[in-house]
Amino acid sequence: MLTTHGSRIAALAVYRPSRLVGNEELSRRTTVSPEWIESRTGIKTRHHADEEETIAAMAAAAGEKAVVAADIDPADVDLTIVASATRRVRMPGVAPEVASRIGLPNSGAYDLNAVCAGFTYSLAMASNAVRLGEARHALVIGAERTSEWIDPNDPDTFVIFGDGAGAAVVSRSETAGIGPAVWGADGARHEVLGITEKADGREYVTMNGPLVYKWSTATMPDVAHRACAAAGVTLEDIAWFVPHQANQRIIRTLTDNLGLPQDRVVNDVVDTGNTSAASVPLALGRLKESGRATPGEKVLLLGFGAGLTYAGQVVDMP
Repeated sequence: MLTTHGSRIAALAVYRPSRLVGNEELSRRTTVSPEWIESRTGIKTRHHADEEETIAAMAAAAGEKAVVAADIDPADVDLTIVASATRRVRMPGVAPEVASRIGLPNSGAYDLNAVCAGFTYSLAMASNAVRLGEARHALVIGAERTSEWIDPNDPDTFVIFGDGAGAAVVSRSETAGIGPAVWGADGARHEVLGITEKADGREYVTMNGPLVYKWSTATMPDVAHRACAAAGVTLEDIAWFVPHQANQRIIRTLTDNLGLPQDRVVNDVVDTGNTSAASVPLALGRLKESGRATPGEKVLLLGFGAGLTYAGQVVDMP
């Protein structure tokens, strides 16, 4: 008979590639100006991985730091989930390799592809495993190399995306430090955002930006309210809002629609760009690094993107 416990985020860690790409550099490769890029997206810089910074390498770097920060025995990590949508290798999955690189001898491991909602989906799965006693500790990682999939002739995508990885250790708690996930998908509009083959025979990220904006800003406020209700709190109890870092326009509109103060939303997209499944943990890690948040404060996480998938949950700040 399974006995349920609470779960919490015990530690956070991030990995950002060292190569920083500014708008000036991108403008030299395209027909748009640095001012156009920033005014359109709110992004000033983004990180692009080099050849050695594979998804496995970035995920392992972030994951190992998270395990160390949690101050736990690596042998007690029983589950590793890697959320990613930009691997070129279809099988095997990257999670077993990541667990091996870190040195987690007893960890089950699998990949999860919910694209930009991947981390929030994975966090929910890890929380459930810990709560049910199926894992003592679980490692959740969002890791992406979106720079491999962007068309230099398409400024709508070329200037937005970046690379990186963010990780969280999920551990048992006497209280509910990770609220229930509220998730869903609108697969009838899956063609709005994805990776497709273009005329040159290569595959690139393609996106209908206006439709993504309309869908996310119209749909996600309700998801946010439902995630709060599932956790037994209201928006007034939320100290910090960490949405998917799509672009600054979407983030600002969502924040306004929810009636949350702009100084309580994390805007990691300005410096990191849109990193798909890595964006929520990178932004949460940025908040932790800043020292602005107090452990135990309520944080609303909201992931959404291609699929169209989405998931929201309320967590306690570690």
